[in-house]
Amino acid sequence: MRSEPPAALRHSIVKAPAGRLHVVEQGSGPLVLLVHGFPESWYSWRHQLPALAAAGYRAVAIDVRGYGRSSKPTALDAYRMLDLVEDNVAVVHALGEESAVVVGHDWGSNIASTSALLHPEVFRAVGLLSVPYAPPGGPRPTDIFGRIGGPEQEFYVSYFQEPGRAEAEIEPDVRGWLAGLYAALSADTMPAEGEPDPHFVARGGRLCDRFPAGPLPSWLSEEDLDVFAGEFERTGLAGALNRYRNMDRDWEDLAPHRGAPIEQPSLFIGGTRDASTTWMSDAIDAYPTTLPRLSASHLLEDCGHWVQQERPDEVNSLLTDWLATLRS
Repeated sequence: MRSEPPAALRHSIVKAPAGRLHVVEQGSGPLVLLVHGFPESWYSWRHQLPALAAAGYRAVAIDVRGYGRSSKPTALDAYRMLDLVEDNVAVVHALGEESAVVVGHDWGSNIASTSALLHPEVFRAVGLLSVPYAPPGGPRPTDIFGRIGGPEQEFYVSYFQEPGRAEAEIEPDVRGWLAGLYAALSADTMPAEGEPDPHFVARGGRLCDRFPAGPLPSWLSEEDLDVFAGEFERTGLAGALNRYRNMDRDWEDLAPHRGAPIEQPSLFIGGTRDASTTWMSDAIDAYPTTLPRLSASHLLEDCGHWVQQERPDEVNSLLTDWLATLRS
C-alpha cells in the first residue's frame, strides 16, 4: 500500500463515441473505472477516489454521457446501453490502458455489469453497488413497470418515459428537487414505513410530492448539493432521463445474451434499506449462478440507496480489500 498522500485530482476530456467524456482521476497503478448513477456525476465518487489512490490504484470517475462536462447527444436513442458500454471501453483505451476493473452504482451498476458481460477482454472484474446484477431477458421492461402501482399511482420508471414530463417537474427548482430525491432514498431521511412511497407518483401528481420535507441527509452538505445542482442547472436533466427511455431498446439489443452470467471476479455492496436490494432480492439469491466468481455480497445495515456516499469508510474498505485479492 502506498504511504505517501495521493496526488490531487486530475480533470481531463477524452474522446469517446459520445463525443467527449469528462474524467477525473487520482493515483497510479491498476485502473479502476468508477461509473455513477442517476441523478449524480463523477462527484458521487469523491470519497472513493482518494481512498483508491492511496491504496495504489489509478482511480478514474467519469461523467456518463448526458451528465456534467461530457457530451449530451440530442437523439433519445443515443443513450442505449450498448453506447454507454462503448464509452467505457473508449475511456480505458484513451487512458492508455488495455484493461480495468469497473465499479458502478445505480444505473452505473447496470452499465458496469453490461460492460463486463460484453467486453470481458477489457473489464477483468466488476464491482456493483446498490443495483444487483440480473442477466438480460424476461418480459419487456415497460410492460413490467406499467403494471406496478395499480390504478391510483404510477411507478417512477414509467413516469420518466415520456420526454419532457419529468423535466417539467424538475426544471423550476433543480436544487430543491435533487435535495428531495437524495433525502427520499437515504436511510436517515427517507419516509417512515407506512408513509407514501417516493418511488411512485399519484395519478396526475408529481414525483416530488412524496419527497420528505426536512433537513438534508447527513452525508450531503450544502456544498455537496451545490456541486450536484450546479451541473444539472447547466446541462438539464434530459440526457440523464433518456437512460430510462431506452430500457426497451436495451432489452432488444441484449437479447443474444439472455440469461448470461458474468464470469469475471465480482463484488456486490448494497444497503438493507435500499428498495433496489429488497425488490431485487431474487437477483441477489441467484448470484451463485449469475455471478459464479462473486467474492462477497455485502448488505450494509441501516443504509439507503446512496451507499458509497452514505457509508464511504465501509465501502472504501470493502472495495480496497476486494481489489487487493485481484492483485494476488
